[in-house]
Amino acid sequence: MKKWIIGIIVLGVVGWAVFDFASSDDAPENLSPSDSVGLDRGDKAPGFTIETLEGEEVKLADYQGQKVLLNFWATWCPPCRAEMPDMQKFYENDAGDDIAILGVNLISEEQSMTGVKDFLDEYEISFPILVDDASSVAYLYKAHSLPTSYLINKDGTIHDVAVGPLNYELMVQKFAEMD
Repeated sequence: MKKWIIGIIVLGVVGWAVFDFASSDDAPENLSPSDSVGLDRGDKAPGFTIETLEGEEVKLADYQGQKVLLNFWATWCPPCRAEMPDMQKFYENDAGDDIAILGVNLISEEQSMTGVKDFLDEYEISFPILVDDASSVAYLYKAHSLPTSYLINKDGTIHDVAVGPLNYELMVQKFAEMD
């Protein structure tokens, strides 16, 4: 059991190092935030277009008028694994027409798409999963540590940023505070 836990920790550290190295490159020009957007509380969240796991194109702007939990994660990340059941519980119990959860998987940091799908099946995840195949959206949002979550108000401004796992109670609290 100890070897298994140490292996997961080592894999997480190596994965983080690879992600950190890969994300240190220059951001693609078409994803650079303009002067009117930013990543701090009260800033307009940077827009992006990305595909879902099923290949549908999604834009952050599609969720204007909804409170959004934008969560960056990977299957090899132990804290991501820890928060997924609570995120699914929140999605089932509290999300609706005015709340959306978008899980952004950093597929370039994964071993395989099959592993991602197996993970989603194992945790019975039913909220939308977006595939960041070049980590460009993660770079845009400076999601250097996983998990990282942005809570975005209905008007598209950033309400809060959480680096590290969220639990169900914290999600309920943060969404109650939002516009």
